[in-house]
Amino acid sequence: MTHYQTAGVNARLKVVEGVRAPGGTRPPASEADDLVAALEAGAVAGAQSEVVELDGMAPASRGAVFADGWDDGVTAVSEALVGIADREWSRRGGRSAGAAELAVYIAYARQRERADLERLEAYVRKTVLPGTHPHTTARRRVLEALGEAGGLRTARTRNSDGDVIVCTLDAGHYDPDDKPPFKDGKPGGWHKADASIWNDLGAACIPHAAI
Repeated sequence: MTHYQTAGVNARLKVVEGVRAPGGTRPPASEADDLVAALEAGAVAGAQSEVVELDGMAPASRGAVFADGWDDGVTAVSEALVGIADREWSRRGGRSAGAAELAVYIAYARQRERADLERLEAYVRKTVLPGTHPHTTARRRVLEALGEAGGLRTARTRNSDGDVIVCTLDAGHYDPDDKPPFKDGKPGGWHKADASIWNDLGAACIPHAAI
């Protein structure tokens, strides 16, 4: 197992040097596969070296039978890890085609994800957004989903149910002296979200005038 650990260390050093080297060139696919195989085998070898240290470490209070089973388990796990390391090492240079196919699949999947997101955004913009009313939490959430809520105020308070609500008016609107007529619900210069109207001095405001 020692040569696996040595190969793993050397592979890590080479990867680091390659990434940090200015103007470096990408290694060929076969060499990249060798590096990956060495890293994987080295990692498994490191795990195996920790497992074998458990041999003879069974709690003495559990008795001799338990200790025998403990040591047998350590041996079984250690042998299994050796087999895994052997398998990973034997795969050096044999995964170039698989890696290339995986790269193509990932690129295709990302392209589909972008297309799906574009269709979803178009649907939200055309169907969902027009169905929301101005100065409502529902509209703010839609604008946040579209990434277009940056121009809205971020002042917060708590409603009668204890839920945190966020102002739905444009940033810069706030004027504590412009008091709203509460009967008709016009916000004046205060903050507004749905049926809630408040100013920065309210006890439930979060975090008061700091926003």
